Amino acid sequence: MSQQVLTATIPHEALGDRLDVAISPLFSDYSRNRIQQWIKDGNLKVDGEVWKKPRQAVLGGENVELLVEIENTTEIPAQEIELDIVYEDDSIMVINKPPGLVVHPGAGNPDRTLMNALLFYNPALREVPRAGIVHRLDKDTSGLMVVAKNVPAQTSLVSQLQRHAVERIYDAVVVGKMARGGTIDKAIGRSPGDRKKMAVRAMGGKEAVSHYRVLEHFREHTRIRVKLETGRTHQIRVHMAYLGFPLVGDPVYGSRFRIPKKMQEEFVQFLRGFHRQALHAGALSLTHPATGKTMKWKAPMPDDLFELVDVLREDMQDYENAQLGYDDFDYDYGVEVEWVTDEDIPD
Repeated sequence: MSQQVLTATIPHEALGDRLDVAISPLFSDYSRNRIQQWIKDGNLKVDGEVWKKPRQAVLGGENVELLVEIENTTEIPAQEIELDIVYEDDSIMVINKPPGLVVHPGAGNPDRTLMNALLFYNPALREVPRAGIVHRLDKDTSGLMVVAKNVPAQTSLVSQLQRHAVERIYDAVVVGKMARGGTIDKAIGRSPGDRKKMAVRAMGGKEAVSHYRVLEHFREHTRIRVKLETGRTHQIRVHMAYLGFPLVGDPVYGSRFRIPKKMQEEFVQFLRGFHRQALHAGALSLTHPATGKTMKWKAPMPDDLFELVDVLREDMQDYENAQLGYDDFDYDYGVEVEWVTDEDIPD
């Protein structure tokens, strides 16, 4: 943990403002939430006295000293791991994370994570909290993530995430025949029965909103697209399971495999061997921290998800041909599914 004492004077026009509101503009490199926590931790002195209440009113003209504490990554080794960098400039990087890569070191995954890879690729990220990582994807979820390359960029991105101003759109395949799209607005919190899992909670959960639409129907599965309004842990996995349509391959929130009748054995074996949740963060949009411009990126589904969709398409066509007596009919199953526009996703 690196520490630094910053000083400033509260302007007289801040008379009557809350303490956290008054000093946040004075230390604009850091988010208001972080400043609030430092105040509660006793890191702020006002005219030489420690103030611990963010809501306390100020008079204006007070001299403040803020002890800034930044988590460093000196003990985390830099490791050469290939990164799929979609975009990079002086402020941010956008990474297309493969399935199987853990984001942060932790219990059971002490290294070989995205953080280790980032520190090898750019050693200067040791000066940025959490090596610039501002949000996460589960180990077995693939897709786009943004990384901040400096503290001001990180503060901007964290603020955008907190204001739900970062657009994230996911492709998924769920178990079951979903009739139509919609919106699920159900709070999510720790499962009372298993603290390692999340669950929809009527009491004690945090707001969680997911908008979803149906892209493609199969015999016993559905391909969907989900737009997150919030970003809770395991949000899409929990919400889809709550609706009765768990993600294919989800080892935590999934159900037993639903194998369509008369499915070819090779297709059956593929489904049984699909051991990760069928979820991909395919689109990301945000306001650039330095330029203020809106930027958007898209990443195609990885090969394993393409293969899953192809298997389900071929199975459906096989079944339909059999019903029509076309068992020996040579049919081209190739179908391209285009991205929907942002306007097609409900606000």
